[in-house]
Amino acid sequence: MTSNRVFSRRSLIGGVLVSSCAMSASPGRAASGLFTDIGLRGGHDADLADLLPDTADDQSRRLQDAIDSSAKAGRILRLPPGSFHFSNLTLPDGTRMAGVPGATRLIYTGQGHGLLAESGRSVRLAGLTIDGANQRLGEHVRGLVHLRLVEQVFLDDVTIAGSSRDGLVVEGCGGRVERCDISGAADSGLFAVESRELAITGNFVHDCGNGGILVHRWTQGADGTVVSDNRVTRIAARRGGTGQFGNGINLFRAGNVTVSDNHVSDCAFSAIRANSADNVQILSNKALRSGETALYAEFSFEGALISGNLVDGGTMGISVANFASGGRLAVISGNMIRNMRADGPYKAENSGFGIGIAVEADATVTGNTIEGAPKWGMMVGWGPYLRDVAITGNVIRNAGLGIAVTVVDGAGKALINDNVFSHTRGGAVVGTRWNDAVTGDMAKTGASAWPHLTVEGNTVS
Repeated sequence: MTSNRVFSRRSLIGGVLVSSCAMSASPGRAASGLFTDIGLRGGHDADLADLLPDTADDQSRRLQDAIDSSAKAGRILRLPPGSFHFSNLTLPDGTRMAGVPGATRLIYTGQGHGLLAESGRSVRLAGLTIDGANQRLGEHVRGLVHLRLVEQVFLDDVTIAGSSRDGLVVEGCGGRVERCDISGAADSGLFAVESRELAITGNFVHDCGNGGILVHRWTQGADGTVVSDNRVTRIAARRGGTGQFGNGINLFRAGNVTVSDNHVSDCAFSAIRANSADNVQILSNKALRSGETALYAEFSFEGALISGNLVDGGTMGISVANFASGGRLAVISGNMIRNMRADGPYKAENSGFGIGIAVEADATVTGNTIEGAPKWGMMVGWGPYLRDVAITGNVIRNAGLGIAVTVVDGAGKALINDNVFSHTRGGAVVGTRWNDAVTGDMAKTGASAWPHLTVEGNTVS
């Protein structure tokens, strides 16, 4: 396998927290509040719980007492501005904790875990800054904020920074994570595993060591997470590898996931990488300056819809691969891909780098525009791994070769019709045996020598 921002910040005014559950349809329309639908009976003020902001004293016991008593009373715990040093806070069922955005800071002192919820129906956090201070986390948690087996989690306008492992872990939960700022995690910014139709929207995840937003499952199955309108940038791959780490948005074994309208840039490997993820939709995203393949659907998946994306920079624009492992069934349409590179983050293997789109099995590739692919505009099949692919209505410009289609024995059928080629130096449509070109330009001569191919009606200039 292979992180600028404009956020609206709402304040606590007169002791009443108003925190948006969803972006309003128009500036004049009031947003529904994060806490308005949960039957509150007033708030629980932190000063009544003997909390002391902006002191060097550890506030863990006082904070825990305040959290427990407010949850039991069904009230919001409203923290005032200032810094509170803490470790080992447990969030019971019904926790509703809110701070002054940008002003209420919880600073972890490294004594075990940060904020941990183990079970329950709901946990709600808003307007807090949680600083891990790069302090060690215990082995019983993976994240500075770790929410486990909570039916509905709601995080709104929460800043999580400086975790020595992951920033936020949401394990076996549903709910929403929105408008949060997550940065400086040694591993991933947000790790969601075994989710129950989670929504991850409008967040800024940046400057993390090994991953941005991860949506995983322990075993392959339906997940239903929506990852939309996030900004992910400057994601490194400090653990190394060839794509296991360093991805902006990474899906693993999680089916029925939608990844849409995200802005992902400057990731060590892929902007969006889906491994063994059935029925994935990758729609209308921007993928800029990726270190390897920008958009990836790989290994044992069935069903990938990749449409309307803008890819600028990377070693390969879009790859739908691994038919040998069961990867099949895709639509790749209406994407714009430009400025691919021939040099990658590791020694080139297999087809190498500098390719616009690669596809293998049971797929339609239509209406895409590719400009600037130093090796091949498209790779259609690899060795014998080709079956039932239609390549129609695409534009390929300024490529080393337009379409490289496999003619290895055992390759299945491909239709290559009505495409436009301009400045494809090695030919428009050429048969290949793995990396070697072995035919003339079939866009000019036809493909009668290769009965598995239909090459007709293409325009070459």
